[in-house]
Amino acid sequence: MARTHFVVRYDFRMTGTDRSQRQELYARALEQAAYADQRGHDALVLSEHHGAEDGYLPSPVPVAAAMAAVTSRIRISIAALLVNLHEPLRLAEDLAVLDHLSGGRVSHTIGLGYRREEYALFGRPWSTRGADLEARIRVLLDAWSGEEFSHEGRRVRVSPTPFTQPHPILFLGGGSLAAAHRAARLGLHFQPQRHDRDLRAAYQDECRAQGREPGLVVMPGRGPATIFCAEDPDEFWARHGEHLLADAAAYRAWQGAVPSAVADGSTTVDEMRAAGVYAVFTPDDLEARCRSGEIAVVTSHPGCGGLPAEPSWESLRLVSDVLERLRS
Repeated sequence: MARTHFVVRYDFRMTGTDRSQRQELYARALEQAAYADQRGHDALVLSEHHGAEDGYLPSPVPVAAAMAAVTSRIRISIAALLVNLHEPLRLAEDLAVLDHLSGGRVSHTIGLGYRREEYALFGRPWSTRGADLEARIRVLLDAWSGEEFSHEGRRVRVSPTPFTQPHPILFLGGGSLAAAHRAARLGLHFQPQRHDRDLRAAYQDECRAQGREPGLVVMPGRGPATIFCAEDPDEFWARHGEHLLADAAAYRAWQGAVPSAVADGSTTVDEMRAAGVYAVFTPDDLEARCRSGEIAVVTSHPGCGGLPAEPSWESLRLVSDVLERLRS
């Protein structure tokens, strides 16, 4: 039986503006990060978006640092990191410090971004975003060398260099040939947001054309994109399905026609349950599906759409029990 990977992701999306509820969501995420570390989960994943009415996480770096401080083993991934919306020298410093704080446990999937509103918020040009991204990534790589280099007409040097050498693990995200070729040119790993063998081949071919061996290609695994666990899935859907639906609807409003393995076009909870992109299983059902190979990656989302504390914890505990049984 192939090893099932267990991932826990957070984006801190929550409808409403109650500050105490939002603070509880952040505090709970840190408690759950420590719990996931202790229970053997493989990775924590954070995302980045800006200017969202539902409070979607705009600052994944400090959250990753906080999670690193309460864990000791688990990997942490920022996916995606919207590099074009950051000043690159300061970002190089922040990520180098984070790399030391975490002992090299934080990786980054760099994203181009697909929301014009975010570029407008920071006064960044939309039409040149591809070229700008390449330029900023090259600044990061130069900065992490520890050597002096030319940046915007002046000589600069960034310190400290990262703990991980030559730099933290970097993927480039994207679902286009341009993204595959860009990852190869820059010497990065590649993480497309959909399962596409042609994108994998394009990346690998371009790496070899550049005279280097291909890096890792990480594509979405088999099975539902987001998984919850409950003793009574019917009750979970009835009481908490609206949180899941709000999450899917918000992504749909942003992404439009952008192809993605996590897209769900449902407009009702019943439609969503039938679609299977978001799934709720009993522990026994989840275990059986993992053992059969139907599910290769279990991605939990304990705070999905502002999911309340108790169903959030119940799901994470039950998923962790399944993990333990599979690995025992």
